[in-house]
Amino acid sequence: MSSPSRPLNGMPGSGAEGQSPYQRLSRWMLDISGDRGVLKDIIREGAGELVTPDASVLVKYSGYLEHMDKPFDSNCFRKTPRLMKLGEDITLWGMELGILSMRRGELARFLFKPTYAYGALGCPPLIPPNSTVLFEIELLDFLDSAESDKFCALSVALLLLRRRSAPAEEQHLVEAAKLLVLLNLSFTYLKLEQPTRALHYGEQALIIDQKNAKALFRCGQACLIMTEYQKARDFLVRAQKEQPFNHDINNELKKLASCYRDYTDKEKEMCHRMFAPYDNGSTVGENSRFFN
Repeated sequence: MSSPSRPLNGMPGSGAEGQSPYQRLSRWMLDISGDRGVLKDIIREGAGELVTPDASVLVKYSGYLEHMDKPFDSNCFRKTPRLMKLGEDITLWGMELGILSMRRGELARFLFKPTYAYGALGCPPLIPPNSTVLFEIELLDFLDSAESDKFCALSVALLLLRRRSAPAEEQHLVEAAKLLVLLNLSFTYLKLEQPTRALHYGEQALIIDQKNAKALFRCGQACLIMTEYQKARDFLVRAQKEQPFNHDINNELKKLASCYRDYTDKEKEMCHRMFAPYDNGSTVGENSRFFN
């Protein structure tokens, strides 16, 4: 994420003498709380609907104190941020209000006054009393309340099913329930644009039922997103073998063929440029001795 000092450079200077950087910044930020307790500056516009109340969100964030370059709190070091539920995992009032004003893909900067942040007491030893803090937040994706509740229920159900030791005559029922949960989790992670996790749960489903067309389809979708074209083809062809007339599977194979064709065309173009003749008639290969 960008440094919070960036927008302070080149700001209008008139009437700003004696004000702190955050006070100068606040002069041209949007008031989203109605009392100037939460101010917002959009760095990159998002798209789609606003975040819904009680949603679960995937966000990257960094929090800064005034006159400090390094964040006092950040999750940007994580390769994949965890899904957080508003009102439960996100307890900072200003951050919750800020996220509710955002759309998918949006990157924004917020100032939170103490009432919306850490209050009169602060949070020793990191946050002094009565601190205004700046947060940069990027909204990667979110699940609405119904989707979020379903996702949480699926996660809990899978945990319980894995812990349960059923009698032999009931084991097939447990496995069937586990398969359904794994398929739904794979689908959810595809929607959250986390294909690695989607592939993981799809492959777990295939351990239970290696010919399950839906699991094969999910794995193929995940591999296509990760541009692992050969693996995607293997999964999708196996899925098509189980359900030859499934439109979703057949359309995904067409999509794969198109993506692979674009990929090979780009590869050919790159090779052509690498070995194209220079103006003097020599080729890259003929001049390679100069780079040895």
